Amino acid sequence: MQMNAAGFPILSSILLLLLAATLLIWVLRNPRAARWVTLTATLLGLLLSAWMLWRFDSSNHGFQFIEQLAWIPTLNISYQVGVDGISILFLPLTQLLFLGVILASWNSVRTMIRFYFTLLLLLQLVTLGIFSALDTILFFLFWELTLLPFYFLISLWGIGPNRRYAAVHYTLFMLAGGVPLLFGLLLLAFNHAEVTGSAIPQGLAFSYLELLQTAVPQGAQTLVFLLLLAGFAVKTPLIPLHTWLPVVAQEGPVAITALLTGLKLGAYGLLRFVIPLAPQAALEFHWLLAGLGVVGILYGGMLALRQSNLRRMLAFSSISHVGLVILGIASFNIQGVQGALFQLLNFTIVAGGIFLLAGFLHHRTGSTDLLDLGGVARRMPLLAGFFLLFGFAGIGVPGTSGFPAEFLILVSAINTHTGAGLAALFGLVLGAGYFLSAYRRAFLGPVKSELIADALDLRGRELSLVCLFALLILIFGLWPSLVVNLTRAASEAWMARLSL
Repeated sequence: MQMNAAGFPILSSILLLLLAATLLIWVLRNPRAARWVTLTATLLGLLLSAWMLWRFDSSNHGFQFIEQLAWIPTLNISYQVGVDGISILFLPLTQLLFLGVILASWNSVRTMIRFYFTLLLLLQLVTLGIFSALDTILFFLFWELTLLPFYFLISLWGIGPNRRYAAVHYTLFMLAGGVPLLFGLLLLAFNHAEVTGSAIPQGLAFSYLELLQTAVPQGAQTLVFLLLLAGFAVKTPLIPLHTWLPVVAQEGPVAITALLTGLKLGAYGLLRFVIPLAPQAALEFHWLLAGLGVVGILYGGMLALRQSNLRRMLAFSSISHVGLVILGIASFNIQGVQGALFQLLNFTIVAGGIFLLAGFLHHRTGSTDLLDLGGVARRMPLLAGFFLLFGFAGIGVPGTSGFPAEFLILVSAINTHTGAGLAALFGLVLGAGYFLSAYRRAFLGPVKSELIADALDLRGRELSLVCLFALLILIFGLWPSLVVNLTRAASEAWMARLSL
């Protein structure tokens, strides 16, 4: 087994730790122990990710902590993992978001507790696998394995009457998106055999590092680009493949929706695979990416204005904000790439965090409909205050982490796609409009409900978690160089692919 220079397989250790925790839950056979096992495994994994981040060399644009083990040798498929400046921050932030979901579910989940926390551990494992996989088949395996946990989490613990429909809706969309994704990855593998003049299956290549060094003819690049774009667009989600997200936000568990909105795996796939593996086709179709971004920004923003439920408003808000990420990627300059990456990291702490707060609110009042709320700030000032801070970060108020990310994207977009950049500015105005309007109706004014009048503010466990998220929002907002410097070398290498 090939490992990093330190000789310690840290990435595999994190994944195996989560797998061992799932087995321990069923060995102990104690529902209460399941919570503590899940929490302990996530905290230990977070510490290992933090240690890896500490040891990470930000001046090195390549992959680090690489581990490789033959898996299916006859097809040249291997277990290969590693991280670079693009992916390194996703690991600790993902585990932090899962930590929030675990704590948010601590008392709210009262049925099939062991199964619930087992699914959370498995979902965390495959999500971290997506961010660290360097073999395309291994990546696809992790990608598809997210379906089962999400299906059961939505259908069994959803809060709406149509939760099973929402689970099926989500699963069918993801299965459909997996078809073009797999075809695109296979096309790259067969192209490697053709370029090298090797027989199949000996000439197949599924290693991401090897595929980066393999030339792809223009015609094949176009097909690969369109297939991978279609596959990742479903999970991003891009218009018109977005319809599953508002349904899941309305019917599914709020804490689980925090994972779907906070972890934009589809946008990460675009950044990691689509552009680097089909760079010339991406340049040719820059107008398509920019168009999809602008449509997402405006369409998501306008629909968010019409919502009467906080969860649906936040769902359409995330569609609008991910459109901004796509526009940043389509700019194809260093500011756009770093801004898009910064915004994806923001989703984890800002979008994920605000959905957790919406979950805390729902747990206390039984509803997130604006008609049922009002005066929340009078009884729950801490919850209302943090919701406002997270919302300000979402609309890019200076001093929060949303500002440098959106500023980088807007500068890059106006420089390369002026009309799209101006449309994005209008989208930011829409963002301020729908958030402030919803906040006024839900949190300000007189108390309308007895449930709100009797509700308790954030408890100690919830407050500690929210404070940590808020601290990261302020740190990244006031010192954005912490993120920008860490991602610069990898972003420059990403840009260099476009000139090949």
